Amino acid sequence: MTLDLEKLKRDHKTSYFVEEYERLLGEEKKVNDMVSKDESLRDLADEELQNINFQKEAIEKQLEEIANRESEEEEFPNEIILEVRAGVGGDEASLFAWELAHMYERFAEKNKWNWKIINESSNDVGGYKEASFEIKGKDCYKLLRYETGVHRVQRIPSTEKNGRIHTSTASVAILPLRKKTKIIINPNDLDIEYSRSGGAGGQNVNKVETAVRLIHKPTGLDVRCTTERNQLANREKALIILSSKIQMLKDEEESQKYSIDRKNQIGTADRSEKIRTYNFPQDRITDHRVKKSWSNIPVIMNGNIDKIIEALSSGVVGDAEEE
Repeated sequence: MTLDLEKLKRDHKTSYFVEEYERLLGEEKKVNDMVSKDESLRDLADEELQNINFQKEAIEKQLEEIANRESEEEEFPNEIILEVRAGVGGDEASLFAWELAHMYERFAEKNKWNWKIINESSNDVGGYKEASFEIKGKDCYKLLRYETGVHRVQRIPSTEKNGRIHTSTASVAILPLRKKTKIIINPNDLDIEYSRSGGAGGQNVNKVETAVRLIHKPTGLDVRCTTERNQLANREKALIILSSKIQMLKDEEESQKYSIDRKNQIGTADRSEKIRTYNFPQDRITDHRVKKSWSNIPVIMNGNIDKIIEALSSGVVGDAEEE
């Protein structure tokens, strides 16, 4: 195993191991120098060198495990942005978007993940026109990465007098926040708007323009961040989220090139793809990618989506009919 000791020294996770490794290298050199001067010490030296080598291999193994964990965290980061947006269906779509957000929040609580509101835009009936949330916790991206797409609801709205079933939609996007990104944003490509953060609070609320909105002119993507305590922190958070959005857009464009090959694949990260139907009158949730259905919608909407997540992770296709 070839080790980049200088690089490993700069990482607080590995610096201690490097110090110990370098100490062993020093001991190894001393023993070899001793033998070169007095060959009669060969047997004693061989035993000592064997012990040193054993310790070096143990350290190399630990460093390899740390590297593997970091590699997995890069592929499946433990920090994401979850976005929900109302689609077709007016007020019913916005209420459904709110219910989806609540479902994921309860799922996050079950997994002991940290949940934080980044931005909310509500309407008069209490639903979400759009909202974004930050989730931090072990395996949050690994478990939720297949939730990106269009979620469809079929039910009778409370305002429906004739008992007709309405169909509405809401979209979900899961944006991984990776430590390393290839996306470089040119400041000249940004329009920046500042405003006062809304919400209940003390006498200082809404008096300072801390909320930040970034518009990326080349793509038209925009991000609003309101929850950090100052303007600079909100701007930095918005930039991180914008980078993730641009990366997702590039991933979607790339996946379209191979659309024929990926018809039966799960997790295309395409926000326009209809992935799931929530049929309330028939008490059935169907995921169209794995062709499986589940009952007891009230329990599932309360954050108990484990079975759905497991089915998507395994990629096993069932026999449910697509609606």
